Amino acid sequence: MAIKLKLGNNGNSRGRRPSLGQRLLRGLLLAVLVCMAAGACVFAVFYFKYKTVVDDRLAAGPLFANAAQIYAAPREVRVGQHLTVEFIAQDLRRAGYNANSQLGTFTVAGNRIYIKPGPESYHSPDGATIATAQAPDAASDSGPIVQSITADNGAALAAYQLEPQLITALSEDKNRTKRRLVTYNEIPTQMVQAVTAIEDRRFFEHGGVNYVRTAKCAVQDLLAHKMNCGGSTLTQQLARGFFLTPDKTLSRKVAELVITYQLEARFNKRQIFEMYANQIPLGQRGSFGINGFGEAAQAYFGKDLRQLDLAECAMLAGIIQRPSYYNPYHHLDRVMERRNIVLDSMVETDAITASQGSRAKAEPIRLATLNIDASEAPYFVDLVHDQLTQRIGDQELGHDALRIYTSLDPELQRAASDAVEVGMKNVDDMVRRLHKKNDKNIAYPQVALVALNPHTGQVLALVGGRNYGVSQLNHAIAERPTGSIFKPFVYATAYNTSLTGEDLDGNGVFTALTRLNDDPQTFLFDGKPYDPGNFEKGEFPGMVTAAQAIAHSLNIATINLAQQVGYENVAALARSAGIVNARGTPSVAIGTYNATPLDMAGAYTVFANNGVHLKPWMLASVRNANGDIVADFTPEARQVLDPRTAYLTQSLLEFAAAYGTASAVRAHGFTAPAAGKTGTSHDAWFAGYTSNLLCIIWVGNDDYTNVNIEGAKAAAPIWAEFMDRAIKLPQYSDMHSFSPPDGVQIYRIDKNTWLPADDSCPDDYTLAFLEGTAPGNTCSHLGGESPLSVIKKIFGFGGSKPQPLPTPPQSAPATADPNQTNQPNQPDQLDQTKKKNFIEKIFGGGGSGNKSPQTSPQ
Repeated sequence: MAIKLKLGNNGNSRGRRPSLGQRLLRGLLLAVLVCMAAGACVFAVFYFKYKTVVDDRLAAGPLFANAAQIYAAPREVRVGQHLTVEFIAQDLRRAGYNANSQLGTFTVAGNRIYIKPGPESYHSPDGATIATAQAPDAASDSGPIVQSITADNGAALAAYQLEPQLITALSEDKNRTKRRLVTYNEIPTQMVQAVTAIEDRRFFEHGGVNYVRTAKCAVQDLLAHKMNCGGSTLTQQLARGFFLTPDKTLSRKVAELVITYQLEARFNKRQIFEMYANQIPLGQRGSFGINGFGEAAQAYFGKDLRQLDLAECAMLAGIIQRPSYYNPYHHLDRVMERRNIVLDSMVETDAITASQGSRAKAEPIRLATLNIDASEAPYFVDLVHDQLTQRIGDQELGHDALRIYTSLDPELQRAASDAVEVGMKNVDDMVRRLHKKNDKNIAYPQVALVALNPHTGQVLALVGGRNYGVSQLNHAIAERPTGSIFKPFVYATAYNTSLTGEDLDGNGVFTALTRLNDDPQTFLFDGKPYDPGNFEKGEFPGMVTAAQAIAHSLNIATINLAQQVGYENVAALARSAGIVNARGTPSVAIGTYNATPLDMAGAYTVFANNGVHLKPWMLASVRNANGDIVADFTPEARQVLDPRTAYLTQSLLEFAAAYGTASAVRAHGFTAPAAGKTGTSHDAWFAGYTSNLLCIIWVGNDDYTNVNIEGAKAAAPIWAEFMDRAIKLPQYSDMHSFSPPDGVQIYRIDKNTWLPADDSCPDDYTLAFLEGTAPGNTCSHLGGESPLSVIKKIFGFGGSKPQPLPTPPQSAPATADPNQTNQPNQPDQLDQTKKKNFIEKIFGGGGSGNKSPQTSPQ
């Protein structure tokens, strides 16, 4: 039977159109598919584009520049030094010695420490054992001393050098970025926990992107019409820091995700965290950017990263979010609040207990000194960089991870920086007093300090300005007129003539007692008149001794002497000592030609080092990462003066430091044996030295205007402050008296007559003479038999012949006051003085008793 089917719409179902809802759904699905396809295309473009960027970056070499590391001079441990075993051990730890170090290892056993340098050490592999013991003086509070140093072969050593300390690294680029690279194993566990607790709690679990947090941030950014939400993981932060700009744009966000996936695919979590720990920006110190936890630990706490405690780790983790806002030197309250938030986060993630968090919160923040000049010697480091560039090339310097060993003494550098800081506050006070109270446009002077070992030329400390963060101009190598610190070269030239017995202008050989004319006068040179004046008009007119002339820095008397010995001879001696701009004119005698403070430090070594000129040096050796020698540097030395001339000139400088303008250093409390000279032109100078340390101070204005403060008031106090700090350090505590060479004799000179003193003239100075050139008469024998001497013979006192003083021992104490030398302090001496004055009143002898040294009789 046939069945009939009835179809609607005339039996044609194909003509029915989809509903509006169906059409919208289809359109939406199509749009989604198109968007997904477009997104996939965009992602693919970005992926392959930034895959190339990542590949190129990783193929170019290490992720971080191998900036050269700058090391200090090695600390020398000597028998007899006041040091403990723990101090030595701590020094070695800071240098990098530990049980597994290629630099070296050490072992402590009671009061002994055994040191064994490794294959990468600066030193040879020879080790040594250092033993300490309590000082022999049981009442001494100075603690243990180094009792013995024994080499591996059993030989007794007088000294042993420890591994040099790292000062800093050269900046990586023109942006002056600094970092200290660390491995993951060198990062404290609490540092890792602190960072992940506050920045990315699921770092070790997610695949590089926290999608939930990213979605929340996307919604917040859309609603706020800004891209400010911080949902980035550590890997995303690393991707942004290495490969992208900080601009917050959609395209950059996509690029960030692409690079994040690639980093997660290429590296494990430890490697990613290590890269992050070395890359993250953590603020600014002076003009340098601080990158990475290693550099931040040193900059903010003065510690190796491995030495940080829980509170310090939390503080560094807290800075990551906004380094400038959380600068601990400027916003300590903010930093402490942020640190405590990090500690709370660590408690929430069970990284630490609540009690540990509470104890860490109670800790104050102890920051290292902000003075970058004291800790990193930036002016010194800049000079080292310049010298390295000249000698081995900038390209090699930037790519070879070199270890640069220098001359710097970090402890003395801190002393120098602190002395400058203290001294310049006093200079600023003087400058303000010179200006009107309502003058707000005061230009404060700049400063330079250079300290050398006078017997090696080693630059031990250098400060090139008052604040490196404000100005990187290095005044230690800026040429300025030297002023009166040049004058010793005039007197040294004169002493050169006495070695050959030359008659100086008809007055015999030159000595400290040679008379010089200080009357105002005109000097003719090349047919042109030259009319100099003294620092104070009308000061010390008439004839003065050479010792007076240099001690009181008398210009006219010194030019007169230069004229007698020859201006060109003076200039030639100065040039041979490194003052290359000196020329043979009358004004050369008073320091009108330019030199740098570093040059003047080298020039003064000729007086302090038996006539040998030592060119100041900073570079000792360059090694590669394995400790192999790339280059060693030999100091330059040249004999410029006869040792006798050097010592005789030094004697005048000792006299100036005791009784002349340079005695300002005594007024500021420095009493060790020293020689020195002030300088005042437009600038203020002080040049001086002890038996083991030479230091030059310069103070002046960058615009070359007159600083209007003499060297005795501006520069000498800084020198005294520095030397007083230096003598408290073990390595400079043995400052002793100077010893004359053969052919030089020391005499006591009567203050009243300027003749050698005998028993009847106890009020005297001490001066050096070339053997056979001291006056034959004495203060009580002015020539022939005086009535006074006859009376003295009758009564049996006085009348002895002048005798040179014995050479002072090398171990002479450094605390004697030179202003109190040979003063009468016994009753019989006082009685003799009274008798002398009484007899002289009767017979008219010794009439110069009440005259000052400046007006001594002919």
